[in-house]
Amino acid sequence: MMLKLPGAARLFTAALSAATMLTPWHANAAPRALAHDFTIEQVLSAPFPSSLVAAAQGGRVAWVFDKDGSRNVWVAEPGANGAFTAHPISAFTGDDGVDMGELDWTPDGRQVVFSRGGSLEGGGPVNVHSLPSGAVGQEVWVASVDGTAPRRIGPGHSAAVSPRGGAVAYVQADQIWLAPLAAGGQPTQLIHDRGRSGQIAWSPDGGKLAFASSRGDHSLVGVYDFAAKTITWLGPSVDRDMAPTWSPDGRSVAFVRIATSHAGLFADSREAQPWSLWVGNPATGTANAIWTANPGPGSAFHSLEVEKTLMWTADGRLVFPWERSGWMQLYSVSPAGGEPTRLTHGDFEVFSASLSADRKRIVYSSNEGDIDHRHVWELAAGATAPRQLTRGATVEDSPAVTSAGQVVALHGDWRKPIRPVSLAASGQPVELAPSAMPAEFPAARLTEPKQVIFDSPDGVKVHAQLFLPPAGHPSRGPAILFFHGGPTRQMLLGWHPMDAYAYMYGLNQYLANEGYVVLSVNYRGGSGYGLDFREAKNFGAKGASEDNDIVGAAKYLASRPDVDAAHIGIWGGSYGGLMTALGLSRHSDLLAAGVDYAGVHDWSAMGRLGPGSAKGAAELALQSSPMGAIDKWKSPVLLIHADDDRNVPFSQTVEIVEALRQHNVEFEQIILPDEIHDLLRADSWNRFFHATDDFFARHLQSQPAPR
Repeated sequence: MMLKLPGAARLFTAALSAATMLTPWHANAAPRALAHDFTIEQVLSAPFPSSLVAAAQGGRVAWVFDKDGSRNVWVAEPGANGAFTAHPISAFTGDDGVDMGELDWTPDGRQVVFSRGGSLEGGGPVNVHSLPSGAVGQEVWVASVDGTAPRRIGPGHSAAVSPRGGAVAYVQADQIWLAPLAAGGQPTQLIHDRGRSGQIAWSPDGGKLAFASSRGDHSLVGVYDFAAKTITWLGPSVDRDMAPTWSPDGRSVAFVRIATSHAGLFADSREAQPWSLWVGNPATGTANAIWTANPGPGSAFHSLEVEKTLMWTADGRLVFPWERSGWMQLYSVSPAGGEPTRLTHGDFEVFSASLSADRKRIVYSSNEGDIDHRHVWELAAGATAPRQLTRGATVEDSPAVTSAGQVVALHGDWRKPIRPVSLAASGQPVELAPSAMPAEFPAARLTEPKQVIFDSPDGVKVHAQLFLPPAGHPSRGPAILFFHGGPTRQMLLGWHPMDAYAYMYGLNQYLANEGYVVLSVNYRGGSGYGLDFREAKNFGAKGASEDNDIVGAAKYLASRPDVDAAHIGIWGGSYGGLMTALGLSRHSDLLAAGVDYAGVHDWSAMGRLGPGSAKGAAELALQSSPMGAIDKWKSPVLLIHADDDRNVPFSQTVEIVEALRQHNVEFEQIILPDEIHDLLRADSWNRFFHATDDFFARHLQSQPAPR
């Protein structure tokens, strides 16, 4: 679940649509005076940065800032003594619901090409404003650092600028198009492919273009030759080829090959037919496997949290991620084959990595030695001993190296949200745009979350973050459980580097400030704690073993002397919405109320569960779902869903509403017409969060939330 945030605007004032408004569930609860030191709008007021990318020349850095639903491209220019000055190079305004990202610099470091509109998660045009004229499509734009107004290139997304600088290739309607960067030129379709084309990669000299072509049950890697106007397919097979990456000399293309499989939704990916690395010759189309994963752990491919999985370094090595040790680590191998060299060592995960423009340095983020934070490390090409660049009670991710050799990253801590910084030699991050932080942001009034590790009933150790109310609140009061989406995500002991989870962290801070004890749970199925934890046994549709973590978390809260065990709530979105519904349907004796955003409620209705979707598998899927225990559901729930959701079918909420009505369970609903799973509008997030606050106030504290 990757959502996009607002920042602030209106209070939640809209009436709940078709809601069942009944007497508060715990009418006999002792009234408590709700109070807070800041508003939801204030804790969400900081702009959120994404798509941090360094230019190949000029030392510049670009990113997208999302402020109150307005998204714009910012650029930081290098100055004296390692300092930067930052400014926007676009000026879009208003809560327009228009997504932005996929930035790429021109080779001279003076223009940025980006995608704007639609959903960057896939799915094409969206119409979140319900415009009578219809949905707004995705477009490719270019903006200049010299102040020239941004210019629309044409409909499409996923643009990649030619190393020669005069043209940009991009995807439109699953086909590859080419457009000149100069004003006045017209885009043309470059390749007419039977498949769905993407993953564009220019050769170093700009004379060829590698790409992946998805054809349903298999995918191919092809190379388009501009001079010959031909396509050469590299070692075509029945498998799935992806992630084409050029060698420094432009004579070879490496790619990942994943063995064909008919595994179903949330299939066990502990082991699989081993994936492999291949190197192809664009001149002849021949390709050879240079390395194949061992059977067992790591035989199933799992990528980093970034688009580019392979890095071909200046010393002629291919760097790739692998989970052979049970943890996501970096390895390198010769393109001629042979045994791989392990570059990172230990029980920790690598999350993102990037290669400098000269291919001599890799910077990456990991939780080495600090499992509930993230920090940045550097590895010189050819070296086997990484160097740690950040440490302490902070969170860093998405590092990159500028053309001047400086390392930049997204950085935050438990007080101040993620923002772009330069990692100075002194070890202290230097903010690239310090003036962007609004004065009303309540950094001094937040609470530091504490690491909690508890045992679930089946013995699995689960990490969580505990948010306690500030001094002055009653010594014993209500509590709330939070479950993230994904499920392959990890909440941290600070602001999150992904937008949706940063905003949810902000709401957890607000709820704690209001007087709740909040426990944010990193349940099994999530990332950050190794392969065995992520690929938990009997997970999801195959047994709902994650329900143990709901019980363990609820019992942990109930055991605390500062928690009123009769007033514990639960909330989450996407897979966190599933966890909310699972908890309420099975454990209404432990959980008094819940807020379920876009949750899955019936696995058996979610499509193919495995080969043949046997009757037994379908029955197990139903029993592993909230619908499987609907007769035990007693506690009230607020259901929130966007009706143009492309991740979780809206029918999942329709089905659960019908079942709740039949079983006379109290529920309320908020439907967001034409919004998508990622909630593109600030107004949509405000409705979600204020409604959550109000619902818990009425059901856990027997009074409305303050305005």
